[in-house]
Amino acid sequence: QVQLVESGGGSVQAGGSLRLSCAASGYWYSLYYMGWFRQAPGKERERVAVVNTDGETTYADSVKGRFTISQDYVKNTLYLQMNSLKPEDTAMYYCAANPTIGADYWPYWGQGTQVTVSS
Repeated sequence: QVQLVESGGGSVQAGGSLRLSCAASGYWYSLYYMGWFRQAPGKERERVAVVNTDGETTYADSVKGRFTISQDYVKNTLYLQMNSLKPEDTAMYYCAANPTIGADYWPYWGQGTQVTVSS
């Protein structure tokens, strides 16, 4: 079993920055992909950024050049550095983990942390 706990959300003005953290515990070492997703009210969940154990990253087009995903294996923590935030980045952000190479299967989720960007 894997437990994921997010932190670091909050309210910020447009153009500002936030860093989200996701602490992993349990069988975290079995996780091949870790990622950040977000969901705004009335919208579908969106994949924001993913990193694998080889350090390869992918980003949604909407956040490329502004967000950076990273992992600290010593601290068992996933990060999302968000710069140049826009009001459209407002959403609940979730950390998720996928233990299966080559599969889009995300069985482990955190409880979410709210990010609100005001104009």
